[in-house]
Amino acid sequence: MMAARSVITMVVLLGFVALATPAAADIAIQQADAPAYTLTAGRLWSLVAAALGVIGVVTGGLARTRVLGGTKNQRRNAFLALSTGLAGLVIGGFVVVFADGGPGSGSGIVGGYLALVVGLLAIALGWLSLKRPIRTDPLVTSTSRA
Repeated sequence: MMAARSVITMVVLLGFVALATPAAADIAIQQADAPAYTLTAGRLWSLVAAALGVIGVVTGGLARTRVLGGTKNQRRNAFLALSTGLAGLVIGGFVVVFADGGPGSGSGIVGGYLALVVGLLAIALGWLSLKRPIRTDPLVTSTSRA
């Protein structure tokens, strides 16, 4: 049952990235300088990418400390951190590549760079929690002498 949930989660996230790729190409057709509080397509996609990265960082941190369900859910949470971090990294990369202006132009370049950094951090936390888990229980030491 757990394997089916993991597969479904991965398919949904990969489908989201696959659907986001053509929409991120729409950023190249962006109008020049948008007002400061206007939510443009570039800003929207950079927010989505940054949110995915933050979800990945939180999940990776929780997987690293085994807060969510101990060791049996740690692997699933680590894969979730890896996949959401990768999705944020890819979408943020598309935003940066297709941005046609600098900061303040409405193309979302600042959020794209933020998504790249946060996505890399989420991937690193997910990878670390897969490779070397942190022990939360204290080491049991024997006080008896033989």
